[in-house]
Amino acid sequence: MSQQLAPIVAAAQRLAGRTILQIVPDLQSGGAERATLDMAEALSRAGARCLVASRGGRMVSELQSKGGIWAPFPAATKNPFAMALNSVQLARIIRDEGVDIVHARSRAPAWVAYYAARQTGVKLVTTYHSAYGGASPIKQRYNAIMSAGDAVIAISEFAAQRIRQLHPESAERVVVVPRGADLRAFSPAAVDQRRVERLRAEWGVAPHDRVVLLPSRLSARKGHSVLLEAVKLLTKRGVADLRVVFVGDPHSESFRRAIEAQIEHAGLSGVVRNAGYCEDMPAAYLAAAVIVAPATEPEAFGRIAVEAQAMGAPVIISDIGAAPEVVQAPPQTPRHLATGWRTPPGDPAILAGAMAEALSLTASARDELALRARRNAQERFSVEEMQRGTLQVYESLLGL
Repeated sequence: MSQQLAPIVAAAQRLAGRTILQIVPDLQSGGAERATLDMAEALSRAGARCLVASRGGRMVSELQSKGGIWAPFPAATKNPFAMALNSVQLARIIRDEGVDIVHARSRAPAWVAYYAARQTGVKLVTTYHSAYGGASPIKQRYNAIMSAGDAVIAISEFAAQRIRQLHPESAERVVVVPRGADLRAFSPAAVDQRRVERLRAEWGVAPHDRVVLLPSRLSARKGHSVLLEAVKLLTKRGVADLRVVFVGDPHSESFRRAIEAQIEHAGLSGVVRNAGYCEDMPAAYLAAAVIVAPATEPEAFGRIAVEAQAMGAPVIISDIGAAPEVVQAPPQTPRHLATGWRTPPGDPAILAGAMAEALSLTASARDELALRARRNAQERFSVEEMQRGTLQVYESLLGL
């Protein structure tokens, strides 16, 4: 038995027979959703039951394959009246299923879970998956629910510091459990070259094309517009073999149309492809010459950067939020010891420079970067460590 799996298996003696209910808006894609499935797997190994209350989505079958049980539930609604009814319905599920802990991973479901937990007396865990911006008092109050759990999981030190600053009354209940990647799946050795070739064919890129990959939901804060401006600068400098691929569901149709209009206006219609959702992300990282995640707002973690590093792929992220915790780069780390690049948010010129540097790496320099990046991911961001930390939170709340 591996040292990483041992704590999870040991938890079987303490959590066996317990029921944990996670609640998340849907199971389509995203970091919170992936963490939900990862914990379903860990709970199943520990002999516990894991229910997931959600409206469902493409990840339901994977949830079930990992031992989780899908409980169809309208968890995505933000209508206050519907949420009030949902809290009553969720309380009924908690009682009927003998739930011991409710774990909420998003704001609207967290409000529902909070009142359902109060009705039933079960413990509530919340995970602070985002930086949750908002200047108005109403928005701040809405966001505050993510700090209202009996235990509040912060997915980075940045997130923990933000919770303590905005919600000091919750400081003693904050536990830092960094997100992790499945290093079994996100490993170059685990990916057959045919998977990579198949994806590149689907994207319509030629063998000689170098792919710039932005693997994130189409959303204004993810920096797609900044990347387009950076690529425009590179093409003006004579870089002609780039193909930009956006991978991810659109946050809204209006933003998708806005991005498509920007692509056309910039003269990049033959360069950029919006590929939509991708089921084979390990192969996607290997299919790219460089991974770019140019967020314009602070992020509570950097899942893309962790996965890219695990695959040994050059990665560039915005130097805000939890970025310094995830990617080792100047000024804190000398360039020859770096695992990627961090650039100022919203600056296409500096981003273009970092991309040019990444694309110009020699074969030996790229190999050395890949080794450092994989080591960084393996030593600090395994999914087993995330599972272990979360199981410990559950055990502590149950007095085990």
